[in-house]
Amino acid sequence: MFRIGFGEDTHRLEEGRKLILGGVDIPFELGLLGHSDADVIIHAIIDALLGASALGDIGMLFPDTDRQYKDISSMVLLTRCADKLREHGFKPINIDVTLIAQRPKLAAYREEMRANIAYALNIAPEFISVKFTTPEHTGPEGNMECMTARAAALIEN
Repeated sequence: MFRIGFGEDTHRLEEGRKLILGGVDIPFELGLLGHSDADVIIHAIIDALLGASALGDIGMLFPDTDRQYKDISSMVLLTRCADKLREHGFKPINIDVTLIAQRPKLAAYREEMRANIAYALNIAPEFISVKFTTPEHTGPEGNMECMTARAAALIEN
């Protein structure tokens, strides 16, 4: 049986933080604020996978009150999420994720992001779609206050 899930995540942009997106360290003057590395792309994917499997959400699985997750790589969290899905008989099939951000331009990093996500989920990169859109200087993303990612996941039981 196939199941679909949706995930969304937003993190504030701050000086003095690294910008990690899709498991890639992006050179930029601002980074995302969060308990982990704040990778909004990966967090949205985790929530989409957990939603599809009805196994909770990222905050339940990796609470920000737990010190073991402080500054942890979101790629580690994605791998652990994939392991949890497999333990419950689920297999990721397809991921589609969109990042909403005014800057920086990210197309040059797309293939590395796809490869990172595919590796963590143990599926081929051709089943991973990573897209970027600019809000045309509108809203909090357009005003460089934050970045938001939205993801859809197809899994099979």
